[in-house]
Amino acid sequence: MSFEQASLLFLVLAMLILFSLDRIRIEVVSIAGLLAGHALGLYPADQIFTGFASPVVITVVEILLIVQVLARARFFDSLAARFTTAKPSGLTVITGISSLAGFISIFMNNIGAFAITLPVALRLGTTLSIPRRQLVMPVSFAALLGGLVSLIGTPANLLVSDALAKATGTGFRFFDFAYVGLPVAVTGILLIGVLAQRLFPEPDETPAANAPATRRIVVERRIPDASPLIGVRLSDCPAAFGLKPHALIRADNFVFGPLDQSVIEPGDMLLAEGADAVFAGLAATQALVADDHPHGLQPDFTRVEIVVMPESTLVGSRLRSLEVFHRRGIAVTALSMRTPRIEGRFLDLQLSIGDILTLEGPRAAIAEALEECECLPLASTAPVETALLSWRPFAIFACGVAASAAGLRPDIAFAGVILALALLDHLNIRQAMGDLNWPIIIMLAAMIPIGQAVASTGAAETIANWLSIVVPVAYPLSGIALILFLAMALTPFVNNATVAIVLSPIALEFAKTGRHAPDAYLIAVAAGASLDFLTPFGHHNNTLAMGIGGYRFGDFLRAGWPLAVTCYGLTLLLVALFWL
Repeated sequence: MSFEQASLLFLVLAMLILFSLDRIRIEVVSIAGLLAGHALGLYPADQIFTGFASPVVITVVEILLIVQVLARARFFDSLAARFTTAKPSGLTVITGISSLAGFISIFMNNIGAFAITLPVALRLGTTLSIPRRQLVMPVSFAALLGGLVSLIGTPANLLVSDALAKATGTGFRFFDFAYVGLPVAVTGILLIGVLAQRLFPEPDETPAANAPATRRIVVERRIPDASPLIGVRLSDCPAAFGLKPHALIRADNFVFGPLDQSVIEPGDMLLAEGADAVFAGLAATQALVADDHPHGLQPDFTRVEIVVMPESTLVGSRLRSLEVFHRRGIAVTALSMRTPRIEGRFLDLQLSIGDILTLEGPRAAIAEALEECECLPLASTAPVETALLSWRPFAIFACGVAASAAGLRPDIAFAGVILALALLDHLNIRQAMGDLNWPIIIMLAAMIPIGQAVASTGAAETIANWLSIVVPVAYPLSGIALILFLAMALTPFVNNATVAIVLSPIALEFAKTGRHAPDAYLIAVAAGASLDFLTPFGHHNNTLAMGIGGYRFGDFLRAGWPLAVTCYGLTLLLVALFWL
């Protein structure tokens, strides 16, 4: 192995580890890795930023811009009323709304499909008394499964098509992925619908004693004079009241000392963590009270839960610095954190992707603030008459999809869609560009030269030769089985675009070594990169689902492993049937 190959493998491994740890922002890791690759001599200076001009990156940017318009249109909200009128069974609702998420995900990125479908799912769950935990995870998984079906369903598909085009001169057609993706998606959606009902049977209001509590939140509340908490030691709060105390503040000063020696007094402020139902009960009995809100008596006053999306400007911010809410008179009254790290007071808490905030304030101000900070409300904040916009954006997008399916390059087809939406005042390009999920775009563009170096330095050939020692590459299905396994093993820890970039050159070398057509190997890479069901952090959809549904890490393993095994076997069968 040459120095270039060894240094490249070390660089890729280091980046994969940093991506999986999620301690450093992905765009920082990506840019650092891009510059390190040039410093190691893996590509010349004129190729460092070629990824930003890649048709793959341009197409992803265009789809993200279009999704912003379609998400505002709330075109599918009327389905909730139709479902409610029909009064279907729980399984029908779960599979139906999951199928909708999967269908939308065929034509846009997974997060966009999840964001469009989720409010409809939550509204149905509330109206038809279906537990939230039976709906949120299936919708997340269905959005990932729907991305298997088309060229634009996920960036991984675009990347493997680009790799095939560079290797053979022709990439995949728009629906070439459907031969494998559509049966896998249908099977996966049906399976997760059945599993969700069996694994999460407890209703939201009265969870079973041995089940996870309803969503855990962090609040800071005042102790009124007649509170039953007065005189209670902090060490007794978990057993007596179901609270986990983090800080006791008296006269704006922290009360320090062992928990069994800290006693609650009238007028204290308690920073605590617990189930949202527990705090609701304590508020009803006046055991804990929130400070009066100045807008509490206004007719448009409302309480809304919102989730921090990957592209939100709130990611990394502390509650005290959220001017987008403070200047509009909106109060943050509770926070559900995916990874609780409690330091200081409530306003010192730092936000991350998937965290859920409870806001109180004027309805119109909240709707305006959410549009500015790119967060997703878990209930509508807009009046019905303004929530439903024109159907024309969907018709324009459908024309772009049809043009791409007919053979026009996707980046050109969707550039036409962007132009039409802008001319018809459905899209403000300048504002929309500022609202894009730039960390993902930067990561994708930065990884492309590194992925190309995997092939150009001979590292892919070396890895393929190593693997061919233990895998009989003369039999294509054995090589495809290994590639699919590697993709599914990596994608729970790093994003699917990175998996596709790293594994595509190796898959091509496997095909070359065995003297087989590369199509089947690359289809396996694309499918495996999107079959991400085992962890809540491999894909942003799962991260959001964990916070919104109140799942634990183990819930993803319990629901994900049967789905992963089934999809793995079915994918292999379909690849052998249609691509070999």
